[in-house]
Amino acid sequence: MTSLSDLVIVDADGNPVDGPPDVPAALAVLPLRDNVPYPDLVIPLAVGQERSLKLIDDALSGDRRFVMVASREPEIEAPDPEQLYEVGVIGTIARMMKVPDGSSRLLVQGGQRVKITRWTQRTPYLVATIEELPDVVEESDELTALVREVQRTFLEIVESVPYLPEELRLAVANIEDASQLSHLIASALRITPGEKQELLEEVDVERRLRRLVQLLARELDVISIGTRIQDQVQSELDKGQREFVLRQQLRAIQAELGEDDDSQREIDELRARLDAHTLPEEVRKTADRELGRLAAIPAASPEHGVVRTYLEWIADLPWEPAESDDIDLPLAKDILDGDHFGLEQVKDRILEHLAVLSLSDEARGTILCLAGPPGVGKTSLGRSIARAMDRSFQRLSVGGVRDEAEIRGHRRTYVGAMPGSVIRAMRDAGSTNPVLLVDEIDKMSAGYGGDPTAAMLEVLDPEQNATFRDHFLDLPYDLSGVTFVCTANELDRIPGPLRDRMEIVTIAGYTEREKLEIAKRYLVPRQIERAGLKRGQLSFGDAALKVIIAEYTREAGVRGLDRAIRTVTRKIARQVAEGNGPGRTTLSAARVRELLGNQRREKQRRRRASEPGVASGLAWTPVGGDVLYIEAAATPGGGRLQLTGQLGDVMRESAQAAFTWLRGHVEVVAPEAPADWFKTHDVHVHVPAGAIPKDGPSAGITIATALASLISGRPVRDDVAMTGEITLTGAVLPIGGLKEKALGAQDLGYKTVIAPARNASDLEDFPDSLKESVDFHFVERIDEVLEIALRARARTRR
Repeated sequence: MTSLSDLVIVDADGNPVDGPPDVPAALAVLPLRDNVPYPDLVIPLAVGQERSLKLIDDALSGDRRFVMVASREPEIEAPDPEQLYEVGVIGTIARMMKVPDGSSRLLVQGGQRVKITRWTQRTPYLVATIEELPDVVEESDELTALVREVQRTFLEIVESVPYLPEELRLAVANIEDASQLSHLIASALRITPGEKQELLEEVDVERRLRRLVQLLARELDVISIGTRIQDQVQSELDKGQREFVLRQQLRAIQAELGEDDDSQREIDELRARLDAHTLPEEVRKTADRELGRLAAIPAASPEHGVVRTYLEWIADLPWEPAESDDIDLPLAKDILDGDHFGLEQVKDRILEHLAVLSLSDEARGTILCLAGPPGVGKTSLGRSIARAMDRSFQRLSVGGVRDEAEIRGHRRTYVGAMPGSVIRAMRDAGSTNPVLLVDEIDKMSAGYGGDPTAAMLEVLDPEQNATFRDHFLDLPYDLSGVTFVCTANELDRIPGPLRDRMEIVTIAGYTEREKLEIAKRYLVPRQIERAGLKRGQLSFGDAALKVIIAEYTREAGVRGLDRAIRTVTRKIARQVAEGNGPGRTTLSAARVRELLGNQRREKQRRRRASEPGVASGLAWTPVGGDVLYIEAAATPGGGRLQLTGQLGDVMRESAQAAFTWLRGHVEVVAPEAPADWFKTHDVHVHVPAGAIPKDGPSAGITIATALASLISGRPVRDDVAMTGEITLTGAVLPIGGLKEKALGAQDLGYKTVIAPARNASDLEDFPDSLKESVDFHFVERIDEVLEIALRARARTRR
């Protein structure tokens, strides 16, 4: 928009018009898409729509006037009345030029400000009744001050920006009318259409100028910020150009002197590698400082190699923040199901974790710890999690680590110093958000070099690992994007503060049916391929695999099963290589026994089943559930209790509690025994496998049952195994690891398991095959245990 100083307004007959004509009752309305009209200013318009061209033609045949109104929604080409502002400006066509494409170009003189009161016509163009909105001006010193402030600020903006023409300086300086001044400046400023409309609708000139002062001050601030940014960019460019010129001159001087340029080339390569990263400010300052040191240190100096190695580590590490996770949960489920058979609850928990991780950043602080016996797939689950998340995978083995420096690294003052295993894993991963598997975390222990578990606290704590400091780097490194998955066999060996930072996911082990399916789907095809045999050349029948599982392995996982299958395939491969192997064969149970030789697994279940005083208890071990045989024997004596079998203090206390309860309930347990039985007998309780330490309270009811069997002469049923803690009152208290113990009982062929009543809820987590093959009895008192476990008393004939 510009001021109309060189245009003359004429009426329909071509006669000049002096002063603004009266406002008619109704006029045609022309919507403006990206423009807000103002009184007293000339507005250039381009008109191309059919209804707008019709409006212009009718206006030219009349008094050349129409109302210009801005659109609330500029993206709409033909807005309805409801999409237009109510306040606009009467425009008078001053000049018009038709364009070959059918459109018209206009210069329109802005006239009075008007308000639309009612729409009277919609086709072929909009028509509305209007009323004038004149300015409200009250001359005062404050108004004069506002006019001067607006002029001063606007002139300062004109000097600072290129998009405002210099002619505006003269126009603004020479306008004395406050309303015209506000209109001219409002039309020239780069403010939003809404703010321009706000200034148009304000009839009070003083309030309009106050609002304009605010908008001018804001624009001046934006211009100041842009100027400062531009100066900074230019300064950096000038500095970079200066350094480039100086380095080129230095190279030229070195070439003239015949000096070796290898060290400088090495520094330049390091600088280029560092510049390729978006380094944090502290890291950038340290890298630049060390580069300066490297340039000043002779290449033959040992310190030169130390500094170069340090910079290479910084250049090799990933520093850029990773992109947000986009986890495909159905694909993740397919990957977990394809890599692992069974473990449904474990896979469900992992999928829940991935679902939360894809929805919320707060889940990044969750550390999963997969706890279970060896060979159940903990490490391979970590790999599957990485595949499901489409991330890099790194395994960090901390088993046997006794030195804190293995985690944090050595300080650079030591000869041969290097970063710790965490930073090395991040370098190998090549990204800041890998899946890092901390394997065998329960095998770390303190040594002369410090406590590595304490160092691991900082690594796994989401409140601290965003600024993890390796001793070698001595710089903050962000580990908050890493997904940590830990594995352990025994949770009791993990220190409490470290265990509190992890969410435990327990993997109990596999049933015989699950082992069979795992062998058929994964182990057999893999070992046949590794043995160099062709597909279809060798296969295992179900009976052969069941023989291997039942007679040659004893484990919660499948590692031993995998070794046994490898042994078989290796023997077959030798026969094929020697030319004696069959063309195609399916191994039978007898053939497997022939290849593997004598059974390696001893059948213990019925070894002492017919003797009174022997009971089968269930125990938890790092390799899964197992059966302990409790033996009790009596000799003449004075009521002394002797315990053997390398028992721990807790297990000894449980035996003493069972012994005390039986002394008080002899008449109930063995009514046929003498009342003074304990006064005339010493009792010896032994737990076989004396070389193996044993401890824990869960053998309490087993010891009580063995003693009751001894006193009453009633043997314990040979298909019953039990676990539970006993109190002096005969109550049975809950224990841990019931699933592992039950799997061990099933593996040895027990049909009945007795457990504490408060462990009944654990049954929900058991596989269906376990619940189908084993009958579980949940009891609250030792009386119920004896009723189930002891054989019925023999009936005497009369």
